[in-house]
Amino acid sequence: MAAEVPLRKLEVRGLTSLSHAVLELSSSVTLLVGPNGAGKSNVVDAFEWLGRIIDRQLNDTLVTRGGFAGLLHRPTDPSRTPEAIELEVWGDWKRDVSNGYRVEVAASTDDTGIVRETMLLHDRARYPRPYTTELGAARESRLRAEAEQEAKAAYVLSVVAGCRVFHFDDTSADAPVKRRIDPADNLTLAPDARNLAAVLLRLRSADPTSYRRIVRTVRTVAPYFDDFVLETEGNSIRLRWRERGLDSVFSADNLSDGTLRFVCLAVLLLQDNAPGTIVLDEPELGLHPFAIHQLAALLRRAAKDRRVVAATQSVTLLEQFSVEEVAIVERTGAGTQIQRPDPAALEEWLADYSLGELWEKNLLGGRPRPDDSPRVVS
Repeated sequence: MAAEVPLRKLEVRGLTSLSHAVLELSSSVTLLVGPNGAGKSNVVDAFEWLGRIIDRQLNDTLVTRGGFAGLLHRPTDPSRTPEAIELEVWGDWKRDVSNGYRVEVAASTDDTGIVRETMLLHDRARYPRPYTTELGAARESRLRAEAEQEAKAAYVLSVVAGCRVFHFDDTSADAPVKRRIDPADNLTLAPDARNLAAVLLRLRSADPTSYRRIVRTVRTVAPYFDDFVLETEGNSIRLRWRERGLDSVFSADNLSDGTLRFVCLAVLLLQDNAPGTIVLDEPELGLHPFAIHQLAALLRRAAKDRRVVAATQSVTLLEQFSVEEVAIVERTGAGTQIQRPDPAALEEWLADYSLGELWEKNLLGGRPRPDDSPRVVS
């Protein structure tokens, strides 16, 4: 497969609260901000469904999540309920050329899904519209199989397969990150961090520079932390660590929830082969304000050669970024809408207030407000 290409644009129709929403990934980091219920998590879910479709997991997931009908957008006028969900993504432009992918998911008779895929190629210097190649209808995606046979499909696959959503909120006693894992599952961090110990073991051997950077980064928020203890136990490995000044070895259960989440984030954002597009839902959850500052630095570092999208409710995290790196998510009568703030309109306000203060004052948008409250968005 061709090298992973960061995403440039996501367009969604008919998914939960997203009647029609467009997210332009015009900055390397994009923070999604908005009130509870606005649809930030639904935007993250759109990225996640894209991955499940490409990985041929659509219908297994629909069965466990209550069926296709529960995903459809429900407008105020029931007669306008959509019959399908549509996702369209585009990769970064290479000069005048970009590859894209569109998938339409419609209901089958058993409330699972049927996918119709379209490969997109747009050469702006030569054609006003994209060139399309239909892959037809099927129970699951055919794109990976096509990519094994055709270079064009491989380029399209490089756009969508490099987008991954990560959730590190589960820190319970049976959390995936705390379980034993096969050391061979070590190429890149899993979306739920279940293979974190295996990835660290590989990095310690194959990329010691990245490994040492991860250890130093963890120490910035947990000064008592000395190092990971990465030894196989039979045919498995689990996350263990050592405290400075002590010979005892501790399990992941002995890390606070916030520290364990930060370890997952540090490994994700500092590993040697992170995905081309990283999507996170409230990565600041449970983190101390100082750790959120460190998280912002990690997001910026990871975004040097990829895209990072993070839904957040943290003023502290927002303060570390510019207005050009923010997308406002709000719920209207037409469903969830996504807008980029207008930097020119906010210029005078930002001379006296920080971005976080504007958000708190309800001038940026993305907070609950009466209909007549002022806001300054494009």
